[in-house]
Amino acid sequence: KRPGGPALARLSTVMHGSVLAAGPLCSHLSQVMTPAIFGCSGLELTADERAFFREADPAGYILFKRNCENPEQLRRLTDSLREIHGRDRLLVSIDQEGGRVARLGPPAWRKWPAPARFGELFEHAPASGIEAMRLNSEAMGTELAAAGITVDYHAPCDVARPETDDVIGDRALGAEPMQVAALGRAILEGMASAGVVGCLKHMPGHGRATADSHKDLPVVEAPDADLKIDTAPFESLAGRATIGMTAHIVFTDWDADRPATQSPWVIENIIRQRIGFDGLLMTDDIDMQALDGTIPERSVRALEAGCDLVLNCWAKLDDMTGIAENCGPIREESAARLERALASVEIPTEPADIDALVAMRDALFTAAGLSL
Repeated sequence: KRPGGPALARLSTVMHGSVLAAGPLCSHLSQVMTPAIFGCSGLELTADERAFFREADPAGYILFKRNCENPEQLRRLTDSLREIHGRDRLLVSIDQEGGRVARLGPPAWRKWPAPARFGELFEHAPASGIEAMRLNSEAMGTELAAAGITVDYHAPCDVARPETDDVIGDRALGAEPMQVAALGRAILEGMASAGVVGCLKHMPGHGRATADSHKDLPVVEAPDADLKIDTAPFESLAGRATIGMTAHIVFTDWDADRPATQSPWVIENIIRQRIGFDGLLMTDDIDMQALDGTIPERSVRALEAGCDLVLNCWAKLDDMTGIAENCGPIREESAARLERALASVEIPTEPADIDALVAMRDALFTAAGLSL
């Protein structure tokens, strides 16, 4: 029995009919594509996953350690995803920040420093911190691009505070908005040099949260005037980033009843207007315990609030089918944002020399009397 139901059957009919024959790509995609990023269960696609992904046509995919054994295997997996859709430009994403958040690592791949290490260098020598982060991001992005990965959820622009929960911890770039923005820009630029799109997260800011949104719903009671500190780095980078991610956090001064991911007021008035972000806006993992309701219910609320895409990480076929059947096709403006994001970078004709980039990065730390 093929996975899916009547909704997926209708999607398949549209997808394999004449709708793709003419007109703007984003207009076509908005008629067939599921507004979600889905996970895969293992090192290669199962027959059920292949059939489901072909019918549901998700906007993209996210990879985890369970999907990554070695460079050759991973490239085969990402190529198989492209083959399903017939699109070279496909959103194939990963969480690769360095430090604790690294889906690729030794022995098959390099070990990368935590983002906070570049904040330490910035405090000694700002220009060196920025350049070291740019070099590191280009080197890391080059490794990702070789694996067929096009998007890295990297540029964590949450402003750290004494009370910041450990879920952020050494993932933070610093406690000063200017420093966070400068290093965040270096991440985006370094990744782009390698042909990988970075991502601003977690809008409108995770630094004041004192709970881990993977496990609980954080509630931030700071007034609007104080929260302008948190949004400042995102405002600085909104015009440079094409992908952004929301935070599953309630900000009581903005919307006391709904987390930012599911709040129309926060998404429109804070993320779109105050921050000025007009790129592709996706949720943090919709499976996190900060949210309530079924996975399809959570997804519908996030899309209705103004998110462009839902991120669903765990490769549970029932949940993914529920999202495809309940969320409908991607909105035309969301499809256009997706297309712009993927077109915003080009993979270099010749990949950068990772060893040389890392050596230059390390030399900047050494010159400042720091080691990695």
